[in-house]
Amino acid sequence: MLNVLILCTGNSCRSILGEALINHLGGGRFQAFSAGSHPAGKVNPNALATLVRQGISTNGFSSQSWDEFDNKGIDIAITVCDSAAGEVCPVYLLGAIRAHWGLPDPAHVTGSPEVIEAAFEATYVALEKRIQQLLALPVDTLSGTELAKALNKIGTETI
Repeated sequence: MLNVLILCTGNSCRSILGEALINHLGGGRFQAFSAGSHPAGKVNPNALATLVRQGISTNGFSSQSWDEFDNKGIDIAITVCDSAAGEVCPVYLLGAIRAHWGLPDPAHVTGSPEVIEAAFEATYVALEKRIQQLLALPVDTLSGTELAKALNKIGTETI
């Protein structure tokens, strides 16, 4: 089983959705966690509502620092926001395969509840498509370099 850490600055929306999706769809091949460089301290309620609408459990999610994963043995680290992509990752991630899957932050969307819900759903769908591509990769036969290249390619494809 590969340990995947989904990183975003605040760890309140995109990284939470990514963690939930990998654990929900991963079939035991992956164990996902999420964290932030500057965690918001709470999970965005719209992210949790999105998971509920999709039938995914919301138990156990929290907005936490990436420092919490120092001894976790992370195999893959995926950043999902531009600000996290530009930050220097913790030393313990130097051995991890790293990829960037930048997505707009749905927490910054303003407007009616329907507009906000649509933004969170769009983020969920984009992450779901990317995670399905991750799950389709022959991770057991790819070298670290090949896997990093494939993961980064997934992040550049238009969803």
